[in-house]
Amino acid sequence: MSHPLIQLAAERDVRHSTGFRGAAAELDGAALAAAYEKERASAPRLHAEGKRYFVKRSGKPAEERRRNKDEDHVGQALVRHCRESGEGLAFPDDEFTLLPLDHQIRVKSGPADDPTTKGIGRLDLLGVTSDDRLAVIRMRVLEPTATRCGVGDTPLRALLEGLAYTAIASANQEELKSEIAERFGRTVSGDPPLLVLLASPTYWRLCRKREAQKGAAWIKEMERLAKDIETEVGPSVRYIGLELSGDPGWSYGEDGPVLTGTPRLGLAWEPGAGRVKPKPRPRPKPTSPADQIIEADLSRPVRAYSLVDSFSAGDRIDHSKLGLGVVQGIAGPGKIRVKFEEKDSILVHERSA
Repeated sequence: MSHPLIQLAAERDVRHSTGFRGAAAELDGAALAAAYEKERASAPRLHAEGKRYFVKRSGKPAEERRRNKDEDHVGQALVRHCRESGEGLAFPDDEFTLLPLDHQIRVKSGPADDPTTKGIGRLDLLGVTSDDRLAVIRMRVLEPTATRCGVGDTPLRALLEGLAYTAIASANQEELKSEIAERFGRTVSGDPPLLVLLASPTYWRLCRKREAQKGAAWIKEMERLAKDIETEVGPSVRYIGLELSGDPGWSYGEDGPVLTGTPRLGLAWEPGAGRVKPKPRPRPKPTSPADQIIEADLSRPVRAYSLVDSFSAGDRIDHSKLGLGVVQGIAGPGKIRVKFEEKDSILVHERSA
């Protein structure tokens, strides 16, 4: 298994909207650390093949939305916005700023079905933070009016795919540092990369909606995995919402996709969203008198049933058709409940002769 994180991201439970919480609960820092190191060891290396990561784009710029290209187009628009404004994107609470450098960066060469790199695609975005950390950005983009996420897509899948690409970037960090300094004039530290899961607020909202009654549970697991990754693997993980202006939030000009307003970064969910409240203890259900079985009072003799006699709970009666029974209690004025071997019956008593 040369790419365990890529293979893990493709597993059914990881991709299933109602199963990914359980799959996340089974993962821990030790398992992810081992898989991460295998990804680093088997990472493709473009410089060894005489190729570069940041290359000049060719081809005609996109003029309209295309199926499954939203992440590509929004990433391109973000890079363009930051280049033209000269500013990065401020993280929530002003933790630091993020400057996207390029989008859809290839990390391998050769045919798509090459078994040594099967399943590896491109980096959605690669950037640097204001404290000079390399940032690997995995994106999920949905317009505000969207009503569902992509089939087979879950936050856990995005995290595992992002962690795999972070491992590849880490394995090639020195080469990336050299290219970034040469092309963008930015310094990259030797610290482990930052992994950012950057998604539309609509995406995070729909993820919580489709996991009915389990929203806090899966968020709790995702937050735990982020901590495990930082303490036992190395990279830091941030779950971030990308707020765009308008619907969908970008348009198309002569040079390709362009944002229709200033983008803002926010938290994927509110603080404390992953706190699972203990289930309240179920209240005992009130027991109906009809559900209580009254045992026979053996101190009383068996009496032949007669509708003119009076009976009380615990009396044993002998019915000519129903057999031997035990009176369970009063069933109403002039009526008693009697439990016989074959059935329960309502009989009359205390009738005048």
